[in-house]
Amino acid sequence: MPRRVDGPRRRRPLKIVKGDRVVVLSGKDAGVEGMVERVMPDKGKVIVEGVNVAKRHQAPRRDVQQGGIIDKAMPIDVSNVAVLSPSDGKPTRVGYRFTPDGEKVRVCRRTGADL
Repeated sequence: MPRRVDGPRRRRPLKIVKGDRVVVLSGKDAGVEGMVERVMPDKGKVIVEGVNVAKRHQAPRRDVQQGGIIDKAMPIDVSNVAVLSPSDGKPTRVGYRFTPDGEKVRVCRRTGADL
């Protein structure tokens, strides 16, 4: 079977969702905290505010937007970020549990608090 050119595809849903407070674990922005702006589960990547920012040349679009060199947040692999625990602010893994009424909720693996 031929290998995919565009990289491996993730089949499982990601445990990180938009709005999570995360910390970058590796790379040039290691240790930086930020909020997840966008999740790309098909590519296994997330966009975090203020992390992995690149300069891009942009042409003006219609009359509204001005062209020029802009700062754009680029995707980072989901394996390089960790969710911060809401109770103590340390990096944690994400688990799941079911409430008595059958609702699935995300929980902090370190403290057991709901995320």
